[in-house]
Amino acid sequence: MKKQLDKNKKAKKSLGQHFLTSTYALDQIVKAGDITSSDLVVEIGPGKGVLTERLITSAGKVIAIEKDRELIAGLRESFSRAIDGFRFELIEGDILDFDTETLRGSKKTISYKVIANIPYYITNAIIRLFLEATSQPERMVLLIQKEVADRIMARDGKESILSIAVKAYGTPKVVAKVPPGAFNPPPKVDSAVIVISSISKKLFQMSAHPNKEGDASINEKTFFKIVRAGFAHKRKMLAGNLTTLYKKDAIAIVFKKIGMPMKTRAEDITIQDWKKLAEEFSK
Repeated sequence: MKKQLDKNKKAKKSLGQHFLTSTYALDQIVKAGDITSSDLVVEIGPGKGVLTERLITSAGKVIAIEKDRELIAGLRESFSRAIDGFRFELIEGDILDFDTETLRGSKKTISYKVIANIPYYITNAIIRLFLEATSQPERMVLLIQKEVADRIMARDGKESILSIAVKAYGTPKVVAKVPPGAFNPPPKVDSAVIVISSISKKLFQMSAHPNKEGDASINEKTFFKIVRAGFAHKRKMLAGNLTTLYKKDAIAIVFKKIGMPMKTRAEDITIQDWKKLAEEFSK
């Protein structure tokens, strides 16, 4: 590395920047990534490059997307050798405008990992972008707000649209808690490193209950349409919320068929229950 980025560069509140400074947190992120020399890694918001440097050392290639133009020149200079060696590619732009299909190149399939300390205010959007993509990553390791990580894990025993969305595609696990002092400037909340592994769309490719014709697929859009409707009004029962999509009689028949009480709430059922609902309503 030729030169370190300007350590005095102030974080931009508008971009949700909190530069990571903790060696412990960096170690936990890299370890959770299970990175090999054959891996393609996508990093979101490399900032001053402290995580980037470690990723480049471990991975075969790193593609980083940075929105802050003031950081671009410093990143290019710091990692010029990696750029020249085709081990690092820096893209200036907004991650929410990033097309994951560009990762394919001429290949029909692509295997990659997303590893990043992301802006907290677009956490949900980033997770959706990659999990819903046609070209999904095999693993995501994200440093996010601890409260959001707890919601994904349903620590309080209550599921949410976010937790169901994540579990529909992969297996989440919190591997480390990161205090505010691990950043500059420190955020006002605790953070956590979360890993989403075994990412796929298998849930939408096989039926929960095979029939004589074989396994039936569940439409991905229909599944989430039902989930969103189910969580629409927190105070209402799930059956009541679903009346925006289906008639009461049809809902009662489906609930009885899968053994679900009519007074069930959306937050109390599992990903497999949602799958059964989607399957039956699709019929």
